[in-house]
Amino acid sequence: MLKDLILKNRSYRRFYQDDVVELETLHELIDLARLSPSARNAQPLKYFVANSADINDKIFPHLSWAGYLKDWAGPEKGEQPAAYIIVLNDTEISANYFCDDGIASQSILLGAVEKGLGGCIIGSLNRLQLQRELRLSDNLKIVHIIALGKPKEEVNIEEMKDDSIKYWRDVKQVHHVPKRDLKDIII
Repeated sequence: MLKDLILKNRSYRRFYQDDVVELETLHELIDLARLSPSARNAQPLKYFVANSADINDKIFPHLSWAGYLKDWAGPEKGEQPAAYIIVLNDTEISANYFCDDGIASQSILLGAVEKGLGGCIIGSLNRLQLQRELRLSDNLKIVHIIALGKPKEEVNIEEMKDDSIKYWRDVKQVHHVPKRDLKDIII
């Protein structure tokens, strides 16, 4: 059921780093994005995949993790993503990708959940330095990165209290994500 996949599709930030995500699996996830709707059917998004320690180690230092967790710099060695999909906009196709990135990324993440994986969309990163590090051509602009792997953390959805949307971790490192009530978002 779709709702079950959505409930399992959380922003996971800690992974079993040594559990390899095969290149074939990454290609299957990108194929889900390829088959998803695209504004004007322009299809300007392209994807850079990484599932090797060498390339992953080049990507990781350019990322920022969990802005609300001020005392946490990100996953430690052994808990870092096993793979990445970098979502790129090919400006030779279109300067504007409209909402394609969100549609494609949700398709990728739902496919990942279906395969027993989890992920996190990361928009806070040093795009220019990473583009240089990976030697991406100038027409390919980094939109965001999807970190992927077998989740090593528990993420719980809960009722929003005190009007706070800030996620947090308890002493057992369970990640809590407050959500607005359905009656509060339907106008």
